[in-house]
Amino acid sequence: MTREFGTAAATADEATPFDATTVRRMARERAAKPWQAARDTLSGPLARLDYDGYRTIRYDANKALWAAEKLPFGVQFFHRGFLYKDRVDMYEVAGGHARRIPYSPDLFDLSKVGKLADGDVGFAGFRVHAAMNRPDYFDEVCAFLGASYFRAVARNHIYGLSARGLAIKTAEQGGEEFPAFTAFWLERPAQEAGALVIHALLDSRSAAGAFRFVVRPGEATIFDVEMALYPRVELAQVGIAPLTSMFLFAANDRGGVDDFRPAVHDSEGLSMWTGRGEQIWRPLNNPAELQVSSFADDNPRGFGLMQRQRDFGGYKDLEARYDRRPGLWIEPLGQWGRGAVHLVEIPTDREIHDNIVVAWRPAEPIAAGSEHVMSYRMHWCWEAPWKSELARITDTRQGQSLNDRSRLFVLEAVGDKLKGGSGERRAVVTADRGRLRNVVSQANPVTGGWRMSFELQPEGAKVIELRAQLMDGDQPASEVWLYRWTP
Repeated sequence: MTREFGTAAATADEATPFDATTVRRMARERAAKPWQAARDTLSGPLARLDYDGYRTIRYDANKALWAAEKLPFGVQFFHRGFLYKDRVDMYEVAGGHARRIPYSPDLFDLSKVGKLADGDVGFAGFRVHAAMNRPDYFDEVCAFLGASYFRAVARNHIYGLSARGLAIKTAEQGGEEFPAFTAFWLERPAQEAGALVIHALLDSRSAAGAFRFVVRPGEATIFDVEMALYPRVELAQVGIAPLTSMFLFAANDRGGVDDFRPAVHDSEGLSMWTGRGEQIWRPLNNPAELQVSSFADDNPRGFGLMQRQRDFGGYKDLEARYDRRPGLWIEPLGQWGRGAVHLVEIPTDREIHDNIVVAWRPAEPIAAGSEHVMSYRMHWCWEAPWKSELARITDTRQGQSLNDRSRLFVLEAVGDKLKGGSGERRAVVTADRGRLRNVVSQANPVTGGWRMSFELQPEGAKVIELRAQLMDGDQPASEVWLYRWTP
């Protein structure tokens, strides 16, 4: 079987030349042609698989790519089925040539699925393994599966939030477009390699793209990403470096919750370090109605969805272990120019649904027929990689005040910045609607930090933007806390 990509073709027995420009050339050539939807459909029992049935398919770990050579990385493949119906072509790159990795049902335990009607069913994606937590065992480091979704973990993490190659028209009228990775090229690692290089071809109705990932597992797992985008049409609602996560409830948003757990979320807040040097923390919400927020910036230093609560007692969930979910910090490499960090919060009533999307949206549309190249570093981490001198907001709580027309907010700030200074610390709180009262700041002897509290009277407002910061005289002592309150 031959799979065509632009002017390149490869069979299971044929190696074709491959270099740093190969996938870009394929993406450019593909974008010059009308988009074609995938026509490779599934039949038989694979087409009818549900979630539980799909989970019964097991890859034979002894047949992992590079297992026989005992290289520092191994790759296992996902079978097609359930939600993952599209074929994704896989190639190995070695010695400057690419060779297609052939599918075989013998790679999988399909005993609970039944006899397959098709021969060359193909793969849906893959996962990478490496000795990350201990030298004698290969842990799963990352997985690419479904559209352009992928996720990763660092040392002692379990899977949580996901990333995507590209987002188009998220939360826009007319529906979202989901670009997909259609092929991957895995560079054979050297015997002592600490990184794995992955190339990917992306395609969509509106654009094609070429990606290069350099994956380094460790205490924080790092992805260095190069993206070359080739739009078929003008892209005005495009999301660069998109992140997808889940937030169900926490102490800042427990309306209508009847659950034994204090909090349920893969990520609790959006962290931003702006081009102006401002450090911002925006706790997430599970709103009653769709909410879209935009934080304008010029050449951002970084942004990410973070999980700051790392104590098991903050969740008390022995199965989900939300205390071990990774944060994901995006570090732009080079100048990104003007744009905005775009935050979408979608109502959900179940923790199995991702309802949070964050991405960078350029201020100017990306022109059809152009080449748009961007680079960034992804940190799958316990905490953001940059060390702020300012105190961090570690807790956001709200509830009904003694005056039942008001909402009481209590914020906790912790950090070395609060241990010195003048001691004349004060909370500066503003709201664009409603009325604030009883703004208080006080030392918290239990945490060694400071507490800010205030009451908000909505006065009929349906959306209120809040801002708070702890000041030491006329200098900031904490990062900026932003919050969108809705009834």
